[in-house]
Amino acid sequence: MDGQLSNQASDRPSHTLHEAHEEHEPTSGSAEQQPQFPSNSSSDEVKVPVLLLHGTPLIKVSAKKVQARLFKLDPDQGQIIWESKKSGVIAIESIKEIRAGEDARNYREQFKIASDTENRWMTIIYLADGKYKTLHVIALAADVFRMWFNTLKHLYALRQELMSGVGNLERRQQAWERLYWKSADESGDARLAWVEVKKLCLRLNVHAPEEDLKQRFKEADIHNRGWLDFKDFQRFVKLLKARPELKRLYNSIRGAGVFDFDAFTRFMRQCQKSSLSESELEKMFHRFALIPPQSPALPTNKALPDTLSASPASFAASLPLPSTDDTPSQSSSSDSHLVLPVPSPAPSPQRAPNPLPSESSGSTLSLEGFSSFLLSAENSPFTDHHARVWHDMTRPLSEYYISSSHNTYLVGHQLVGVSTIEGYIRALLHSCRSVELDIFDGDSGPVIFHGKTLTSKVSLREVCLAIAKYAFVASPYPIIISAEVHCSLAQQDQIAEIMKTTFGDALVTAPLQGREVTDTLPSPEELKGRVLIKAKNLYVDETQAILDKAQPFDTESSSTENSISDSEHLRAELKELKTEFEQGLSRARSVLQRVRGQSGASSPSKARRTSNTEPDRPKIKMSFALAALLVYTVGVKCRGFNKKEQYAVEHIFSLSESTANKILKQGMMDLIKHNRTHVVRTYPKGLRLNSSNYDPHRYWAAGAQLVAINWQTFDLGYMINHAMFQRNGRVGYVLKPLALRSSDKTLLARRTEYYFDVTIISAQQLPRAKDKDGREILTKHIVDPFVEVTLLIPDWTHSPFDLETSLSNYSSPTSPGSSASSTARTVTYRTGVVKNNGFNPVWEEALSIPFDCVGEMKDLIFVKFEVKEDDGEEHSPLAVYCSSLGSLEEGFRHLPLHDQQLSQYLFSTLFVQIQVRAVA
Repeated sequence: MDGQLSNQASDRPSHTLHEAHEEHEPTSGSAEQQPQFPSNSSSDEVKVPVLLLHGTPLIKVSAKKVQARLFKLDPDQGQIIWESKKSGVIAIESIKEIRAGEDARNYREQFKIASDTENRWMTIIYLADGKYKTLHVIALAADVFRMWFNTLKHLYALRQELMSGVGNLERRQQAWERLYWKSADESGDARLAWVEVKKLCLRLNVHAPEEDLKQRFKEADIHNRGWLDFKDFQRFVKLLKARPELKRLYNSIRGAGVFDFDAFTRFMRQCQKSSLSESELEKMFHRFALIPPQSPALPTNKALPDTLSASPASFAASLPLPSTDDTPSQSSSSDSHLVLPVPSPAPSPQRAPNPLPSESSGSTLSLEGFSSFLLSAENSPFTDHHARVWHDMTRPLSEYYISSSHNTYLVGHQLVGVSTIEGYIRALLHSCRSVELDIFDGDSGPVIFHGKTLTSKVSLREVCLAIAKYAFVASPYPIIISAEVHCSLAQQDQIAEIMKTTFGDALVTAPLQGREVTDTLPSPEELKGRVLIKAKNLYVDETQAILDKAQPFDTESSSTENSISDSEHLRAELKELKTEFEQGLSRARSVLQRVRGQSGASSPSKARRTSNTEPDRPKIKMSFALAALLVYTVGVKCRGFNKKEQYAVEHIFSLSESTANKILKQGMMDLIKHNRTHVVRTYPKGLRLNSSNYDPHRYWAAGAQLVAINWQTFDLGYMINHAMFQRNGRVGYVLKPLALRSSDKTLLARRTEYYFDVTIISAQQLPRAKDKDGREILTKHIVDPFVEVTLLIPDWTHSPFDLETSLSNYSSPTSPGSSASSTARTVTYRTGVVKNNGFNPVWEEALSIPFDCVGEMKDLIFVKFEVKEDDGEEHSPLAVYCSSLGSLEEGFRHLPLHDQQLSQYLFSTLFVQIQVRAVA
């Protein structure tokens, strides 16, 4: 069988995506019936072997059985298909990772499959019904394996590129046409009858009178054959996708004249708030001015009647200037409008010499070119769409937010979930830079699991190997391993040995050359490619707790002013306990001095040192080998914030959600000041048994760097964290706002009031509604969508932000368009409902949301757009988009919509106009 398949594979030619499809289609009938896909001259053509289109047998491996199944690849539908009683389908855009050979060895060994299959083993990790799932297959021949692996890898890369924001308009259009052409052609005869077109419209959430759709069908059927071939289908799609709102916007910008470079420049400066240079704008203009009218990749101007577009109002010929009134506008579906500055008819100011003189004269932007620009990456709503590292990475570690994970080993419930290396791999591949290990004694070495629960166990060595393999795939900047150690001394020594062996020279075991531990921490740039271990140093922590026994951190008071010298009883106790711990202190200092090159670095106060003259005492239960690995990240207990408490710069303490909340309530300024030079970690409280998350921006506002979340739960906290670390090239490090890094108190004292003005214009190709488990609801074909816009604002109201200024403008909204669930910190407004249109609903509805900002820290305010279904039932939003306000561009933008797991939909967008307006 292997030889037969191998010969089969080598004899079959490879074809491009559209060529393979043509050969796969029936050959009967006239040439007009064949789906002549548009040629694609780009270098990204994916060659799909015909063998994969027809299917190959692969051995499917699961916990229950090992069996052969016929697997097919449908590149047009974007699916892997196999025979199964269940779904038997994986959408390529749902794939999160493809592993093969050695990279998937842990699964092969888990299923006890022979090692000689390793070079033919492939594991596909994907999302389905809101959960991570895996497919394990073994090819019968090496050639077949390479064919599957290479083709899937290229298709996956292409889909990922299309799912990385806006842009790639032509390729998106081609992918959309292929997908829906093939799904609509139920008979497989390469022609669409009227009945098939009607079914397609229902699937696309299009609701219009049958006579209107029939008219479009006839217009597309230029040969009067009563059916559509692929080119006819493309014409029908153009008619269906017509966007009258873009035509109105285009006409309002050009006015009575033409859309030349002057009009484009005014639009970019006044509406889009562009800071690009004149030459950059000119290059951009000429790129899109080259797109001729009626480009095949773009829709025509002709629209379906109002029953399809559902537009509540048309654009005025001359649109008004932005309102300067401080009162929020009341949204209304009857009189809403876009807030667009009217392009000035006056001559434009003197410009620099034209860098493209041969193209400037007479060049104009067509409606198709303008539409293409609005959907391009050049008009991305996200300021960091270029995915470059642009923050200063040479500042101390304490000046960055660091993407962090809590209980990384869990992929489910906190009490009964599964412990696995998958949690680490997923987090690291998404640029998480701090992972957590809960380490306990195991029968054959240290293991990781959630103590005192029914969670499964995974070996420390296996986890460290996974971390070492994936640590720097997505980001070159340092990994901080936060370890909670519950092991005996012997297995603590094993922990140190495993980490030194696994991480090698990447592990920080001593201060960087020429960079001793002083008053500042090293920078991410200095620590590139390095692994740091953070754990509680009992030599520091327990001894200090004895010395400061009267001053443990009181969660009810973060700034206690009492002193141990105030109590004669405590003086006597301290004297007695000094004797007991004297020798242990001396030994610890000796080890740390030898490893770290500085005397007493782990002791926060040299004044507390005493002479080594007392008898031996019982050893502190911490391995010297493990303690020696703690260099720049030494775990200690928080003893509060006051002048008598001193923390060495390398000291880190971890605060539970509950403790952190108490500290914020009693005095946020203490924590902000501490976090300018020290690193603090926060983590969700233990009562979150379902692995839910807190809102991380609450702790970022206090300067906390390692705000750990449960990465296995796709909730609001995960969404905010994801939005934060999309910034700065997605490397897991984001520079904190200046107000939280500078000692200038006037920055934090500055409070500004704003309105977030957003016009929800339209949406494009919305997905089907889904239930709470993430499954599509098939019983209802057409949706009634509306949009909710929510501002998520940090709790500025605690000290030092609790000013006496009246905040009457920022109470819960009471306007008809606001959501009843709004609060002072989470403000939600919503649009009206567009009935029976999920394909191209138009609202053209203006919302104005008040908010306040401290220290101009807009990066810590997040805005969430949710497209929802108005059916009176509780289920997931149709689509979402979330970004930090500081990363959201102003002007007319298409927001790429995502599902609840934050995977981008290939074709769904929300067209909006955005403006942030300061209150005078």
